[in-house]
Amino acid sequence: MTENDPSAHDPAAPRHPETGQQAAHGGWPSNPYGEQPAAPESGGTPQYSEPTYHAVTGADPSYAAQQQSANPWSAQGAAAGQTQPGQSQPGQSQQSVYPPPNPYAQLGTSAYPAPAPQPKRSGGKMLAGVALVALLVGGIAGGAVGYLTGGSSGGPVGNALDAPKPAQQTGNAPAGSVESVAQKLSPSVVELQVSGQQGAGEGSGFVISTDGYILTNNHVVEVAANGGQIQAVFQDGRKSAAKVVGRDPTTDIAVVKVDGVNNLTPVEIGRSDDLRVGQQVVAIGSPFELAGTVTSGIVSSLHRPVRAGGGQGGQETVMDAVQTDAAINPGNSGGPLSNMSGQVIGINSAIYSPQSASGGQGQGGSESGNVGIGFAIPIDQARRTADTIIKTGQAVQTYIGAQVTDAPQGGAQLGTITANSPAEKAGLKAGDVVTKIDDRTIDKADTLVAAIRTRAPDEKAKFTLADGRTVEVTLGGQPVPAN
Repeated sequence: MTENDPSAHDPAAPRHPETGQQAAHGGWPSNPYGEQPAAPESGGTPQYSEPTYHAVTGADPSYAAQQQSANPWSAQGAAAGQTQPGQSQPGQSQQSVYPPPNPYAQLGTSAYPAPAPQPKRSGGKMLAGVALVALLVGGIAGGAVGYLTGGSSGGPVGNALDAPKPAQQTGNAPAGSVESVAQKLSPSVVELQVSGQQGAGEGSGFVISTDGYILTNNHVVEVAANGGQIQAVFQDGRKSAAKVVGRDPTTDIAVVKVDGVNNLTPVEIGRSDDLRVGQQVVAIGSPFELAGTVTSGIVSSLHRPVRAGGGQGGQETVMDAVQTDAAINPGNSGGPLSNMSGQVIGINSAIYSPQSASGGQGQGGSESGNVGIGFAIPIDQARRTADTIIKTGQAVQTYIGAQVTDAPQGGAQLGTITANSPAEKAGLKAGDVVTKIDDRTIDKADTLVAAIRTRAPDEKAKFTLADGRTVEVTLGGQPVPAN
């Protein structure tokens, strides 16, 4: 595969959170816009050993078918040093899926998961049973109290129900709390309802400018990219039509815009480079069409190479993900992941989800949802891509111009080198094995692809090769075609 589209060598392809579809494996079509994993040799069947991931969108299966402009990245950019903030059954294999928009009802085997079915009425019986137990306990307790007080000297009997109501709490939530983050960020989070010829879905996004630009995932809005419809629903209930400004399938980033909506509150953009494993984070979105849902957790890992998507002929995405245990489910895709200062540090994009041996998610092929492993696109990368889209209407992909595959002894082995590409200009050859980029260890092809995608075009990077040589490469950039 190329370093910009590695998708062929992992055991399981990531699944989109909306459709829950597993990424396709096998041969990879040529991608003129970035490096892709080399296709397996003729007659060979690639062996996979790693989990796959699904996109986190939430589509409704029942579906058939201006204030002055403000710079989205200006005053609200975060300074360095900011405060950062089921289960698989026996015999089941595991796969990951994209998290946000609902799976598109008519996408067939789309990689995006569908929303969970409505709870069965049997839950009511369970609740009734619980209520019965509570009543019994209450009756026993009451009898005991009566016995004790009856044997007392006639003192007053205390009853909590007779106590006056406490004074109403006022003021802001404590700084650095989940509550304070929710208060600050929720007005900027948007539910995106999307429809097109291929189906309908629902996901999340967040406002990045007062004149209506909204950042989200490509897989949330791609079904509406060519003649479809997008409706943005704001926290206060306002609704507005939105249009796609630009999108990048290779990084799963898209920008949409609403017009004529006043008093929009842009988010504050943080720095994903400042994140540390273990720090607290908050996710906000519309899982299973439950708009404004707030969950929290920690940063579980950084620089996690995650490959997701690829269903229904779509392009697989490899991200240098922020991993979190904050609950992320279908419909969360495109929503913000923030630190405890309420600054956005990632875009929720994919989830890891158990999958049964028969290919369905969870028991009986039903969607299992969150298992505590979610992935977000680092905001530093998303910010750069969104800024380019807003200025030019088109994303630019960072690349070196070489096919890459997993090296047998570890690392990323270069295959075909494109003529006049950054790789060729730097002197890299087919067969070279990359083991490091600057100080980052490269253990497989996906890691190389993810590392390159986080860089900006024209940046210089030092490649360390398995034979001990070091090569300085000036990374290239090429426009991603709108499709």
